[in-house]
Amino acid sequence: MTLPRLVLREILHRKLNFILSVLGAALAVAAVLCTVAALRTHDRQTDALIAGMEEATRREMAKLEDEVRKSMKGLGFNLFIFPKDQDLGEVYAEGFASKTMPEDYVMKLANSDIVTVNHLLPSLTQKVEWPEKKRAVILIGVRGEIPIMERPQKSPLLDPVPAGSVILGHELHNSLGLNPGDKIAFMGREFTVHKTYAPRGSRDDITLWMHLPEAQDLLGKEGLINAIQALECNCATVDRLGEIRAELHAILPDTQIVETESTALARAEARNVAAATAKQQIEAKKSERAELRAEREKLAGILLPAAILVSMAWIGLLAFINVRERLTEIGILRAIGVKARTILGAFLTRAVAAGLIGGVIGALVAELVGIPAGSAPVGAEAPAPLIHPLEWVAAIFAAPLLAALAAWLPSLAAAQRDPAEVLRYD
Repeated sequence: MTLPRLVLREILHRKLNFILSVLGAALAVAAVLCTVAALRTHDRQTDALIAGMEEATRREMAKLEDEVRKSMKGLGFNLFIFPKDQDLGEVYAEGFASKTMPEDYVMKLANSDIVTVNHLLPSLTQKVEWPEKKRAVILIGVRGEIPIMERPQKSPLLDPVPAGSVILGHELHNSLGLNPGDKIAFMGREFTVHKTYAPRGSRDDITLWMHLPEAQDLLGKEGLINAIQALECNCATVDRLGEIRAELHAILPDTQIVETESTALARAEARNVAAATAKQQIEAKKSERAELRAEREKLAGILLPAAILVSMAWIGLLAFINVRERLTEIGILRAIGVKARTILGAFLTRAVAAGLIGGVIGALVAELVGIPAGSAPVGAEAPAPLIHPLEWVAAIFAAPLLAALAAWLPSLAAAQRDPAEVLRYD
C-alpha cells in the first residue's frame, strides 16, 4: 500500500478527527495574523490621529501668525536700539535719545545672520528751533529701511523721505497752512513738503521728517544716529526679548534694547503659548498611544504563545486519540508487511496536511478580519497591506510544521508498537 493511499484512507476514515485538527491549526494561524494586523492598525490609527492634530495645529498657527503679522505691521516698529550710555529716563521723558552711535551699526546688523528682527531703520532725532517760523519742532532724519542680508525683501513699514523734501506732522502743517508741494525754508535751506501726516495725538504731531544725510548735515552729526528701529520677528520663543537681546548684543555689545508693549505683542505671546500647548498635547497623545500599544503588545506576548501551545496540544491529543482507536488496524498493517516508517509517515503526513489546510483557512480568516480594519477611506490612496506577503507564507508553512511536531510522539509510538502485542490484546 502506497503512502498517499494510506494517508487518504486515514483521513477519510477519521473525518471528524481530521477536521478538528484542521480547526486547531486554523485558529492558531488566524490568532497570530489577526494580532499582527491589529497592532499595525493601531499604528496607522495613531499616525493618522497625530497627523490630523499636527495639521490642525499648523492651520491654527498659520492663522495666528497672519494675525500677528498684520497687527505688528500696522502698529509699526516695536524695538528700539539705543547707545549703551543713553539714560532711558531721558528717552521716556523727551521721546528721543541725546546720545549717538555710528550709523555703521545698522549695516553690521544687516550683514549678520540675525533672525529675531526685521525692518531695520536708522534714525537721528533731536528737538530744534525752526528759526523761520519761530517754533520748536522735533526733527527726525530717516533713510530707507536697510534690507537684511540673504533675506527676502519685505514691504517697508515706513517709506523713505526723498532728498530735498520734508514730511510734516499734523500740528505743524495744520497751524501753518502747509500742503504737499509747498516750498518751505528750514534752518536756512529750502525744502518741498512731500506729504503730511494725519493727527496722532502725540509728539508725532510736531515732527518734521527729512532725509537722514540732510538731517545729519543740519545738526552737524555726519555719520551718526541715535536710534535703530526694528520690528521683532514673531517666530521668537516664549523668552522672546531675552533671545533678541542676546542676539543683538552679540553683534552690537555697546547698545541697549527697548521693547514697546502692544496688543500685537500680546498676540505674539498668545501664538507662542498656543504653539507650546499644542505641542504638549501632541506629545501627550503620542505617549498615550505608545502606552496603549505597549499594553497590547504585552497582552499579545502572553496570548499568542498560549494560543499556539493550546493548538499544538489540541492537535497532539487528537493524534493520540486517533492512534489509540486504530491500534488494531496498525497491528494488521504491520503484520502484512507495512513498514514502521510508512505508518509513521502516514500519521505525520496526515498532521502536515491538517496543518497546511488549517494554515490556509486561518490566513483567509485573518484576511477577512484584518483588511476591513486597515482599509483606507473612499477616494484615499490604498494603504500598504497590514500583513506582509512573507508573513502570510511563514504563518501558512509554520502551521504544518507545528502540527507535525505535535503529532510526532503519538505517531512514533504507534509506528513502534509490536504487531504481535497489539493483536494479542485486541
